[in-house]
Amino acid sequence: MRLENKTALVTGGTSGIGRCVVERFRAEGADVVFTGRRTGLGHDIAGTTGARFIEADAGSEADAERTVGETLGTHGRIDILMNNAGAPAPAGRLEELPLDGFDQAIQVHVRGALAHMKYAAPAMRAQGSGSIINVGSVAGHRAGYSSSMIYAIAKSAVIHMTRCAAMELGEDGVRVNSISPGGIATGIFAKSLGMDTEEADSTTEKVKGALATIQAIPRAGLTDDIASAAVYLGSDEAGFVNGEDMVIDGGLIWGRRHSEVMKGGGTWSHLFE
Repeated sequence: MRLENKTALVTGGTSGIGRCVVERFRAEGADVVFTGRRTGLGHDIAGTTGARFIEADAGSEADAERTVGETLGTHGRIDILMNNAGAPAPAGRLEELPLDGFDQAIQVHVRGALAHMKYAAPAMRAQGSGSIINVGSVAGHRAGYSSSMIYAIAKSAVIHMTRCAAMELGEDGVRVNSISPGGIATGIFAKSLGMDTEEADSTTEKVKGALATIQAIPRAGLTDDIASAAVYLGSDEAGFVNGEDMVIDGGLIWGRRHSEVMKGGGTWSHLFE
């Protein structure tokens, strides 16, 4: 019950990481409000978890203002804001990239998160406490970890926006951190290939095998791995953590697996044989 007596607002809570976070936050004792665009699914999740669902587009400033206002109207406070909502972005060579796709990615990942922080910040400042958690990506740290340059740019912006906000809000007792997932088994990979949302969400088990081979830890990342980090950052245990980006990737961005290196004898000598 590490989040007992806390109120949390989670965007994009109807599937993948967001849904797992909603379930974990509730299990840890928080009152949870979550948003999404799939009304039926949102109400189903609300019914099984006891969380409250608000239909909203996380990239809309008007919806962000309404969502924060309704949360404050119901609970009187916001202790945790998790900007989780996201979507795939167009891939392709630089000269082929559609700039309207860039605008859409920035709207959801960056502008949407900024809007929710904008409207939640006054209440958190007045409380003298709060935890904002933004979702970045390993693609925001290193080039080559997303098929979409646009997605990588957006996530890099989220990570730096987190640090900027942390330096301002930290003075009022409000912590701002981000989590950068690696290869997490969700439907986002299928969505990036053009599958509709319902079909994509059913592919999670299929991608686990492929994701198990890309980092030192020999399994796919799970939504629960990210939710565990979110519980920590939202709890009082993380009371002195501010401006950090927690990379949860099994070691993906830090180098090649040892076994891959040793296939070549562990040296470059094989190149000259």
